[in-house]
Amino acid sequence: MSALVLDAGALLAVDRGERAMIARLRVAERHAIGLRTSAIVVAQVWRDPAGRQALLARLLRAVDIRPVDDRLARDAGVLLGRAGAADPIDATVVLVAETGDRILTSDPGDLGRLAEVARARVSVIPC
Repeated sequence: MSALVLDAGALLAVDRGERAMIARLRVAERHAIGLRTSAIVVAQVWRDPAGRQALLARLLRAVDIRPVDDRLARDAGVLLGRAGAADPIDATVVLVAETGDRILTSDPGDLGRLAEVARARVSVIPC
């Protein structure tokens, strides 16, 4: 089954309490659609050591957070080189996506380009 792959923009939308994003994720939950991201995306958005990012913390409990290991890091670097791009976090988002997944992103242009170069069979959806 396909998943929603969340970039930093999608996670920040939840952190800000944006109703449209929260509703979208509730629909995904009702339809048993998984949520996924990379660990470095979490690092990009997590700021509060006291845990006051309650909405984000609650969401992250339901997200499959993939580690950025040596293999993923190298693959991200290769993808960036092939795409002429510079953001390794975006590259990891594309690389943790699987066939049929939908990437929710605040940066559809860059992630769309990376997905195209990676020949990923995914949909890139603006959030």
